[in-house]
Amino acid sequence: MKFFDEAHIEVIAGNGGNGVASFRREKYIPRGGPSGGDGGHGGSIFAVADRNLNTLIDFRYKRLFRAQSGENGQGSDCYGKGGDDMVLSVPVGTVIRDALSNEVLADLDSDGMRSLIVRGGKGGLGNLHFKSSTNRAPRQCTPGEEGERRELLMELRVLADVGMLGLPNAGKSTFIRAVSAAKPKVADYPFTTLHPNLGVVRVDEGRSFVVADIPGLIEGAAEGAGLGHRFLRHLQRNRLLLHLVDISPFDPDADPAHDAHAILEELRKYDQALYDKPRWLVINKIDLLPEDEREERVAALVAAYGAVERHFAVSAINGGGCRELCFAIMDYIDGLQPVEAEADDAAADS
Repeated sequence: MKFFDEAHIEVIAGNGGNGVASFRREKYIPRGGPSGGDGGHGGSIFAVADRNLNTLIDFRYKRLFRAQSGENGQGSDCYGKGGDDMVLSVPVGTVIRDALSNEVLADLDSDGMRSLIVRGGKGGLGNLHFKSSTNRAPRQCTPGEEGERRELLMELRVLADVGMLGLPNAGKSTFIRAVSAAKPKVADYPFTTLHPNLGVVRVDEGRSFVVADIPGLIEGAAEGAGLGHRFLRHLQRNRLLLHLVDISPFDPDADPAHDAHAILEELRKYDQALYDKPRWLVINKIDLLPEDEREERVAALVAAYGAVERHFAVSAINGGGCRELCFAIMDYIDGLQPVEAEADDAAADS
């Protein structure tokens, strides 16, 4: 199934039903009084995160969602029936914005999380409500309110512990195939990855993390080159970024350090917070270097890359160095959990 991570839809909540002006008409009761009931409330529209969904494809072909309106009030003190609410099921990780103001209305980052998107209109009042000691036969009633309506921009941000970035053919898909059960497409031409792939990496019993492989980024992506930067949003929730750099010697004009810095600049242009995330350098395809040159070439690339917390040299095609990298990632993620838990507790206390 094709991966859809964006949608533009319109949602309209139900209108409230009108109140009614009515009077009791019964034999032998000449002054029955007002009996007009209220209108029912209009249905609201909610968004709910569902872990069984992984794309926004359901919103590609249907773009207008309208909740049920409330029924009008009736005589004999009968109130109108309220409209049913509508629930839109979306993948976990979906961010919903108002298309006009760009305001974030919901960030559904956990299964079952529910958020009100548009509220249904209130029902109008029947003349029952206007009876008083001085107004024994009120003829007033009020119409129902209109339901809210919005145009929405929905975007899916993949939830993963680790995200990989790099040029096309840097070996990201090969790496994810080597360390997990995911089977993304691998070929010898650029942009074989056209949508994010997720893989679960199990390093030990009860210890695992999720890694995301996104389509390759190239210089000029911020201006729309290649696949542009539309997939970079999927890295924003990751706790650690792996920057894969191809060090293979086949192209004499290639400059891995220059290419790596070009990718970092595109990252900075897109989002400074994403650029500032913890990032490790992973030098791939060292199996293509002569053994006596590997250490020197890796050291030179690390020096040219600049400040980086950690670096690893691997060969994704045969798994060399991948196991050590995965254990290091797992240890890093395990070390983050207590810190994040304390931050959550502090936020709750405040």
